[in-house]
Amino acid sequence: MTTFNNEKEISTQQALVNLIYTFTKLLFIISCVRFVIELSQKKKRIKSLFSIGFEYYILNLDGFMNLTNLLSIMLRFCFLNIYFIDYTTFDDNQFICSGSSDETIRVWNINNNKKGQLLKGHFFAVYCVKFSPYHFHNNNRNVICSSSQDRTICFWDVKSKKQLKILYEHKDPINDIEFSPFSGGRYLCSASSDKTIRLWDVETYKSLHVFNGHTGDIICVDISSLQSNSNNKMNNIGVISGNGYTICSGSCDQTIRIWDIETTEQLNVLKGHTHHVVDVKYGSNELGNTILSGSRDESVRLWDIRSGEQILTFNGHTNLIITVEYSPLVVNNSEICNSSNVICSGSLDNTIRFWDVRSNKNELHIIKGDEEEDGISSFKFFSLQKNKKSGFNLCYGSVNGPIRIWG
Repeated sequence: MTTFNNEKEISTQQALVNLIYTFTKLLFIISCVRFVIELSQKKKRIKSLFSIGFEYYILNLDGFMNLTNLLSIMLRFCFLNIYFIDYTTFDDNQFICSGSSDETIRVWNINNNKKGQLLKGHFFAVYCVKFSPYHFHNNNRNVICSSSQDRTICFWDVKSKKQLKILYEHKDPINDIEFSPFSGGRYLCSASSDKTIRLWDVETYKSLHVFNGHTGDIICVDISSLQSNSNNKMNNIGVISGNGYTICSGSCDQTIRIWDIETTEQLNVLKGHTHHVVDVKYGSNELGNTILSGSRDESVRLWDIRSGEQILTFNGHTNLIITVEYSPLVVNNSEICNSSNVICSGSLDNTIRFWDVRSNKNELHIIKGDEEEDGISSFKFFSLQKNKKSGFNLCYGSVNGPIRIWG
């Protein structure tokens, strides 16, 4: 039975928590005001919130890409850190979502170039956002999954702007999330500063397993693509087994670790980076046995999963690398034959650089962000419905807030 003294103690604890939270928010607001004042003193323009503009460019890539009239759609924030962006199609519309330092998720309808829903509920910065393939395939709902510095994972219904579920298991900020490319996105991985990776069942919202082994904060995670084996049996944690599915993770301990989903064992540790590993991606098709990584050591590296050895190192960035990706681009020139695979990387040096995986020579091409953007934080490749001639588009988010779409 709860006594009056117990209730009073709980009330006092809650008041103390609220006081600490309010004080933290006040310090953050003061820091933001100081930042804006400093920029004003440097005569940098502060543009209005959410202004949308169109800019046209001619880009010559010397046979690397055949694009003209590059369209840049700028979805403008006012000095917010955009940590992550994602893209999806739903009901014949194209959407981009973003997570940022203002604790919100914003959804943009690319078809009409207007800001859509504003999702509020996190108490601190939103580090990662992903559209949920599971809810799309099974419920025909446009749902976003987000992870935050507040240690939670949230599922949001875009149409109603309501939270569907909040997952609380991690003990420190959750830096990255990734849906499984198999089973219709039923499984979700999360990487946390509590040095663990959790595997979740999205259908039940239950934590299936906790992977331990890293000795530093885990910054990034990815899940391997669909395998050819048709075995549909479940393993001891309730995931389809016998298909060789794995998880890779990057950490502040400077390593990349590979985990077997079926056995839940650590398979390998990839060592070579000399600073935090900030992003990792599995390859597909011909590059299905590779992992791509980017680090605070300013290098991009390609790894062979089977041997655990580093294949190539790409140097050229002058600041830490935030994001890496296997791109859909094809090289077509006499030096590298008729086709090749291209990777790209985004950095706080405010550039996106394109590299050929068959050569560690200089960059194929560099896209430079505007001076005020202060770095590339995230990007996605996709195809705009209204601009199909170029075949693909590149959307990127920047540290100081603009989201641009090129294509």
